[in-house]
Amino acid sequence: MKPFTLIQQEAAPRFRRSLPRALVLAALWLIACAPFNAQGQDSTPSAPTVGAERAAPGTTDHGRVKPPEALPSARASPTPPLADDSPDAAETVVPEQEPRAPTVPAEAASAPEDSAGGAAPEAAPEKADRSFRWKAATRQTLLFLAIQHGYAFTQPKTRRDLSGPFFKDYFRSVASIGKWGDGGKFFTNYVAHPMQGALLGFVWVQNDPKGKAVPFGRSKAYWRSRAKALAWSAAWSTQFELGPVSQASIGNVGLHGKQTWVDIVVTPLGGTAWLVAEDALERFVVRRIERKTDNRLVRIAARMLLNPTRSSANLLRFQKPWRRDR
Repeated sequence: MKPFTLIQQEAAPRFRRSLPRALVLAALWLIACAPFNAQGQDSTPSAPTVGAERAAPGTTDHGRVKPPEALPSARASPTPPLADDSPDAAETVVPEQEPRAPTVPAEAASAPEDSAGGAAPEAAPEKADRSFRWKAATRQTLLFLAIQHGYAFTQPKTRRDLSGPFFKDYFRSVASIGKWGDGGKFFTNYVAHPMQGALLGFVWVQNDPKGKAVPFGRSKAYWRSRAKALAWSAAWSTQFELGPVSQASIGNVGLHGKQTWVDIVVTPLGGTAWLVAEDALERFVVRRIERKTDNRLVRIAARMLLNPTRSSANLLRFQKPWRRDR
């Protein structure tokens, strides 16, 4: 306050006379510097254009200051770029920006593969693994094999044949094969065994990234996948009949005239036909029902009733039976 008081007491008359002139000069100086403030600071100064010495920013060609209304405002928003077909587009220079790589959170990059469907999208790897999941398919098939033999152990005839020389009875049982029918029921040979083959085929399909989401149709990808499912079903159904952990080795069914060709042939071939039929029902019936109703119970019932072996295969991988990979 002391300097201001001395100026007010000693030079007040002269200060009041020169104040309007100083304000005008300050206003003109701010107006002249307005273009620089609007453009901002640039670390890389651009090359001077022709006539820059004569026409400085904020002045005319003769050095006179431009009127305030002709100068750009310091708070004006940047001018949007012109269209390519604009007559002034050739004179407008838009600085190029280097593309920036998208950043991926660390937790998203290390998140596991989404297998339940409907989850939040995660960062996909650069190249997805499209190879068949042999370990998972083998575990699921062995689980099904354990269920089959577990049911067989509930039968008295299976427990009765556990006694005796294992390898001798096993080779005798396998060698006894020679006829088509085993005298079993029609439902067992031509319905239950094809369903077994279809379930084994779906174990292959649900572990095949290339074929599990391919819908029923004429595409080569679909039939290639189902042909591999047929081979998988044939291998494991034959093992169940004649393999080292089979009805021939554990139940010794060949010793009682039950070792025949009907189960070995009908199980994979009928099972693949059953599998293809479920694929067709899935595409033309189940999906149509889902488009016409939002009732969750109706959708679940349609999926499970019209695709029973696919639903059972889902249980082998500890998923909901109405799960779909499409």
